[in-house]
Amino acid sequence: MAEYLANDVQAVALNSPVLFDSSIPCNRGYIYHEDQTGIFILRGSTPNCFAQYQLTLNANIALPTGGTAGPIALAIAVNGETRPTSRAIFVPAAVDTYGNVTCTAIVRVPRGCCFSASVRAVDGTNGGTPAATINVQNANLVITRTA
Repeated sequence: MAEYLANDVQAVALNSPVLFDSSIPCNRGYIYHEDQTGIFILRGSTPNCFAQYQLTLNANIALPTGGTAGPIALAIAVNGETRPTSRAIFVPAAVDTYGNVTCTAIVRVPRGCCFSASVRAVDGTNGGTPAATINVQNANLVITRTA
């Protein structure tokens, strides 16, 4: 298990990753992350066909000052593609009003391969105009190798 943290408020542009600045890293080399970045490398080091990871994010999100109230969201992306079922949506009533979101994804990495993963600001609307930027605070990403 590894834990990655980003406690300070950061403005995250639409489709950009949340940056994590401190960690309790994986000591077995299954997960690679460099502090101050938002990309995680999951390794398929296993005698089986797949290595399996569970990624769980918990964070507070809000619209920054100057934004327009509406749905905002975070989601887990694997190899640059957002996992739609991991999208966590919050609808603030006003700017600078924080709400807590949690999202989870199970990722299977084939033996000998590596997949990249990240947490991204995504469209919280269904066909509307998404927020260009959201504020993220107290982000906590836990990555657990489950198989």
